[in-house]
Amino acid sequence: MSGRFVRGAVVLLALAALGGCAQRAGQTPRSAAGQDILLHGLDLEPDSLDPQKARTVEAQRVLRDICEGLTTLDRRGRPAPGIATGWTVSPGGKTYTFTLRKDARWSTGAPVVAADFVAGLRRLVSPQTASDYAEVVSVIRHAPGIIAGRRPVGELGVLAPSPYTVVIRLRTPAQYLPALMAHPATCPVDPALLAKYGATYAQPGHMPSDGAFVLTQWVHGSYIQLMRNPDYWRNAETHLTGVRYVIATDENAELEMYRAGELDIMDVVPRAELGWIRAHLGSQLHIEPQLGTYFYGFNLRRPPFKGKPGLRRALAMVIDRRRITRFVLRAGEPPAYSWVPPGIDGYHTQRPAWSHLGMAARISAARRLYAAAGYSAAHPLRFTLEYNTGEIHQDIALAVASMWRRALGVRVRLQQEDFSSLMHDISTGKATVFRSSWVGDYNDPYTFAQYFKSDFGINLPHYDNPAYDQLVDRAEATLNPARRIALLERAERLMLRDQPIIPIYLVLHPIPGNAARILRKKYWSSRNP
Repeated sequence: MSGRFVRGAVVLLALAALGGCAQRAGQTPRSAAGQDILLHGLDLEPDSLDPQKARTVEAQRVLRDICEGLTTLDRRGRPAPGIATGWTVSPGGKTYTFTLRKDARWSTGAPVVAADFVAGLRRLVSPQTASDYAEVVSVIRHAPGIIAGRRPVGELGVLAPSPYTVVIRLRTPAQYLPALMAHPATCPVDPALLAKYGATYAQPGHMPSDGAFVLTQWVHGSYIQLMRNPDYWRNAETHLTGVRYVIATDENAELEMYRAGELDIMDVVPRAELGWIRAHLGSQLHIEPQLGTYFYGFNLRRPPFKGKPGLRRALAMVIDRRRITRFVLRAGEPPAYSWVPPGIDGYHTQRPAWSHLGMAARISAARRLYAAAGYSAAHPLRFTLEYNTGEIHQDIALAVASMWRRALGVRVRLQQEDFSSLMHDISTGKATVFRSSWVGDYNDPYTFAQYFKSDFGINLPHYDNPAYDQLVDRAEATLNPARRIALLERAERLMLRDQPIIPIYLVLHPIPGNAARILRKKYWSSRNP
């Protein structure tokens, strides 16, 4: 799974209609020439569709239709062959050799070759690209030095000894590397077209596709149009003519579009309408967990939270997550007290000791921490909580602000803004407390542990603890699986004590459930083996 800043989500699927584009009984297809165009709601516009620069879940959702890496992920989140037919690992676990399929083609008809993957990975770590995702491949030999500008990009440990062989040399063993190579950031690029178009490479008509669909149109604020790539090596399994991602930022409007037959899949649904939806559209509603955590982050570089772990912990303790998940979210999301979600084989969920206390005891302890930080009824803590536009974000913010005020007397100013403004405030350090989410890039705890490393580009709270970095680095270099997990668990416990964030709930994701065989035939088969 992949992506950033997701919302807890449920999905509506027009299951009865995906034999073409989804439609109501008796309706004719909406496409002009009888084409099968899947209409997919998207509640935030992608920040970019450049595979090496995109950072949001929405962007990566679209990119998975356009780009295919060395590997892909199967329906259980495990690495499976993509452009590579398979791979081998050296005895020490530090060299991976991928063999490419010879029938893989770009949408231009040109073959996809090993040099294209070398070019993509070099571009990802190049300081000129300035990718927020560069550090995700820091395990590759010389990547950290290149990212920091200390080494030339040509020294990256990725080689193309033949047109259909990619060799990746690592600094330390990384069992998760095959899954990481399914991430859109690691997708290949066409060096000739990249040189031709430069900054406009990722625009319709410029960027080629090695995946099931080609980017043909992007009307900002309205929709993104993808059309079938006849040169895709699995084209026979792609039954749709195209996919149109309709940008629908208002959840209620998105529901009305769905009911009117103008969408086949909703990105999110209004929580206030869940009761009605379950009663009237129950067979079309699918809710499944994702490897992700919704949280509030602190800006650790400025007052009032810089150097105040006790104050941060006080705010975390008085949030009644069970009330939020039961009465605000109402879709079955589990409360979150840990950073790494449960479900990763071998990893034990880490929870702070206070999370097992009743609310009365937690509030009492939090009040002591609040007073120790220098705050009181006469001198209350004041700050702004920023979150992006969305009914669910506003409802959660209202609930949490109310809990903070009742339990501690905190005065919170709520600031709702569009997503780009929120990201600007976080990136520039203006935001004091902000909402965000993190979804694992692969099924391994390291994708969560890396987030809080001081040198990771998307460490939004700017958490910086040398002891934490050391534990994660030791885990990265450890071959023994049990020892590696134990070190990552220790790192999470340390981070949770420092409280750079407040986990609130575990994310739900719109992946079709048991009734999705029609989707698999018409759409999903082109994305997952």
